[in-house]
Amino acid sequence: MRAGAATGNVLLVDDNDGFARVVAEVARQCRCKLVRAGTLEEAREFTANEGFDLILVDIELPDGNGLDLLEDIELDTHGRMVVVTGAPSVESALRVLKSPVVDYLVKPVAAEPLQQLLMDANDFAAHRAVLAESAGGMVGRSARMRTLLSEIARVGPTDVSVLIHGESGTGKELVARALHSASGRAGPFVAVNCGALAQDLLGSLLFGHERGSFTGAVQSHTGYFEQAQGGTLFLDEIAEMPQSLQVYLLRVIESKALTRVGGTREIPVDVRLIAATNRDPHVCLENGLLRQDLYYRLSGYILQTPPLRERRDDIPLLAHHFLGSLNQRYATNKQLTQDALLHMSEAPWPGNVRELRHAVQRGYLVAGEGNQIGYRPDDEPKISGVSESSTDAVKFAVGMSFEDIEREMLLKTLARCGNNKSRAARVLGITSKTIYNRLMRYRALGLIDDAVMPGLVDETR
Repeated sequence: MRAGAATGNVLLVDDNDGFARVVAEVARQCRCKLVRAGTLEEAREFTANEGFDLILVDIELPDGNGLDLLEDIELDTHGRMVVVTGAPSVESALRVLKSPVVDYLVKPVAAEPLQQLLMDANDFAAHRAVLAESAGGMVGRSARMRTLLSEIARVGPTDVSVLIHGESGTGKELVARALHSASGRAGPFVAVNCGALAQDLLGSLLFGHERGSFTGAVQSHTGYFEQAQGGTLFLDEIAEMPQSLQVYLLRVIESKALTRVGGTREIPVDVRLIAATNRDPHVCLENGLLRQDLYYRLSGYILQTPPLRERRDDIPLLAHHFLGSLNQRYATNKQLTQDALLHMSEAPWPGNVRELRHAVQRGYLVAGEGNQIGYRPDDEPKISGVSESSTDAVKFAVGMSFEDIEREMLLKTLARCGNNKSRAARVLGITSKTIYNRLMRYRALGLIDDAVMPGLVDETR
């Protein structure tokens, strides 16, 4: 057993004492906790009271067919389920094919496959332990993450406005969702990226508009504030909001009521506000990007999401978490090599958790049919000839080809527009179809991966 691995919780549903002794011995060797049920009724009681990482079930039981158990239990609370039978039949095999069972073993079972199942149960237990320590999809056991999760638990149940500050890719929206979950508010969670929406339409989208209030307003529109009634409104990249809208937002916060664009009626709103920015809030104040009065209204409590380089202990946990999701989605059993985990733990990760997730996904795809996933920082795709640049500017090196310059300009503009291809097309003076064709070509050449442009095909249909 690997050092530090979790203990798998295994349920054996079988009335054969000889086979039960064999499983118990292998479970002891693999350091799994084994629970035995001799009847279908006992198995139902066990599965109703606790979750198991592996369930081994015989078909012929004193009080019924073991396959009936698979239809009675909550599948989401358990891990792998395997049928083990000494009387195989075409009927039972067909029934297994229509169920969530992934294995059908015939007695006598060799020691090696049984041992592998129990070791996999330990791995699944470790995965569950990681999820148990997460909040809102955040995974981590580092001191920085424990502090953040503790703050979320303390502030979440209140109605205090929260300002989240952190670099791109550190999970600011996940923090906002966790705060909403902890709040107990009955209304929905509504997320708005202020930097990805057209500035001339942002007011209408946030506060709604009445029919005929402007050209194209053929019907009344309920804004994000009203959509979040009774819940939480998350305003990401708040510093991108125009000053005029910041003034109106402040008035809505103070009066707890809004007037739609082109309307006269005040509409009461009960919404908890959570805002976020990837810039230093104090720098935003100094540069006039964020009004001081709005800042004080939004910053009832300030949370900072730590960059990945300051929580390196969480990198292996996150990598296993992302890979576990891929394995579950595609029914595979790929593993990260120890060398890959070492390099991941030492990498700088300027894109933080988002970049790590993409790296794991890329390694999963590159591995193909193989089960071992490696990683080296040098394996990351690079755009040749591009010098270091900020998110708001593009710098070109002497000797770059026109194709490299075009690609860098397109990708940076897309990133600046929040991957909104229609908006980027307007900025660049080209069509969305042109952007689509360029991106498809870059992807075919391996210069970008699918994760860079989610929804690429659907958006251009």
